[in-house]
Amino acid sequence: MDRRVPGPMSSVFRTELAIRQTDPAGRRWLFVPYDQLSDALGPLAREAPEELGVVVVEAPAKGGRRPYHKQKLALVLANLRHFTLEQAARGVAVRHVVSPGGYADALTPLVRELGPLRMMEAAERELRADLEPLVTKGGLEVLPHEGWLTTEDDFERGAGASPPWRMDAFYRQVRKRTGILMEDGKPVGGKYSFDAENRKPWDGAPPAAIPPHFPLDPVKEEVLELVEGRFGDHPGALRPGDLPATREDAETLWGWARDACLPRFGPFEDAMSVQSRTLFHTRISGLLNLHRLTPRRVVGDVLEMDLPLASREGFLRQVLGWREFVRHVHRATDGFRKIPGWDPVPERDGGAAPSFLGADGPLPDAFWGTPSGLHCLDHVVEGVWEEGYGHHITRLMVLSNLATLLDVDPRAITDWFWVAYTDAYDWVVEPNVLAMGTFAVGELMTTKPYVSGTPYIRKMSDFCEGCVLDPDETCPISDLYWAFLERHRARLEKNRRLALPLASASRRDEARKASDVRVFEAVRERMGAGQAVTPEVVRSARRDPDG
Repeated sequence: MDRRVPGPMSSVFRTELAIRQTDPAGRRWLFVPYDQLSDALGPLAREAPEELGVVVVEAPAKGGRRPYHKQKLALVLANLRHFTLEQAARGVAVRHVVSPGGYADALTPLVRELGPLRMMEAAERELRADLEPLVTKGGLEVLPHEGWLTTEDDFERGAGASPPWRMDAFYRQVRKRTGILMEDGKPVGGKYSFDAENRKPWDGAPPAAIPPHFPLDPVKEEVLELVEGRFGDHPGALRPGDLPATREDAETLWGWARDACLPRFGPFEDAMSVQSRTLFHTRISGLLNLHRLTPRRVVGDVLEMDLPLASREGFLRQVLGWREFVRHVHRATDGFRKIPGWDPVPERDGGAAPSFLGADGPLPDAFWGTPSGLHCLDHVVEGVWEEGYGHHITRLMVLSNLATLLDVDPRAITDWFWVAYTDAYDWVVEPNVLAMGTFAVGELMTTKPYVSGTPYIRKMSDFCEGCVLDPDETCPISDLYWAFLERHRARLEKNRRLALPLASASRRDEARKASDVRVFEAVRERMGAGQAVTPEVVRSARRDPDG
């Protein structure tokens, strides 16, 4: 495929930007990375537009660094271009650069021309590493990133100065410091978390929220053409109507989320269904991580809404608690490269590759769309490649769960999440998958592996209804679960959270344990060969070859 970089800007965007441009003389210049697309933060929020200039960079090599979902590339690029036009319309001078190399390559000549630039600290470690030589030479002044809601002090006071770190302790500290959902020093409703109340399956009522579609415009159309032309061999579908990129789009999405999702979000936040990939999840994470919607704004809006407490607290825990927590852990461990008590963590393809349980299996082709025979997995994967989206329980309890039960290499499944989801960046995807999803860093930031058998998926979803593998007879997921516990008993037996499951595993007779191992081996072999698991494969594996 032709990877040559085209001209500096394609025609529609170039024309629109030229119409809005103002005199760049005498400006203070600010580099705005692709995930800080807001004038509600930093110098853009405080300094006069006519005194400021912004530098924005498009780096096709970044898009080609991994086989990113085409919809993710379109989301980032369309938002970057619309943000650029919005700033020009405000009177901010703009320098737009298309770089054939990295971001430091793009900025170095501008530093020579304009003098040292400022920027808020990059959220992604990968971008910080790219820019570090320029920072060291004094060409780039790094300011605090004002998009975060919490501080390093919050993290150390709550979670502790050294691991193990726990989100609930961090979350309590943040709630106490900010006073959010607190009365007289105590949590509203008598407890900090209503997670136990938010675990209802969904049976079709109330009706699921239907996501809005967003109008096309010439800038978006041009971006879609560019992505298809330059990255046409990347996986995933382009969905023009599901591409929020303008200020108005962001407001539309957040308005829909407030009205249609949040009142019912809490009780059903763990539910899964073939009828709706969204249910009552807000789908704002992509824009939140680009800062087209700011965390401070969405938290403030939710606090002003009349919502059931379980929904209000459940949403705030995601944004104020977990999202902030994973960022701190990622930063404290240098992207899991430096884990206290560990030998140096190996790196692979630009990412840390820890594996506490020693898992090193290949990622099955099923994650790229080859049918596995497991309806839960195939349905979720299909949705990911259609939309670049899935809510947190499908990510954790279907995709990560099955990868963990099959001993898939944690780095391989982490990289898959990084390319497959439109909201994935290193600081968020690595903690969520390496730590929570696969237990690859042990108890560093989670208390146990998040694994389950067939009963959980059957209870929390309707996936089993469309599966050729009967949940009572031929579904292998529980076999995989028991085999996992036995296979990793030596590493897990000191974990108090697993005392009951491990005790139950011990009570299984030797014939059942041997059957579990055979099912694990048969399923892994079958999926590794790109073939579907069938009822007969499971039945055959369960038969005692000596009996």
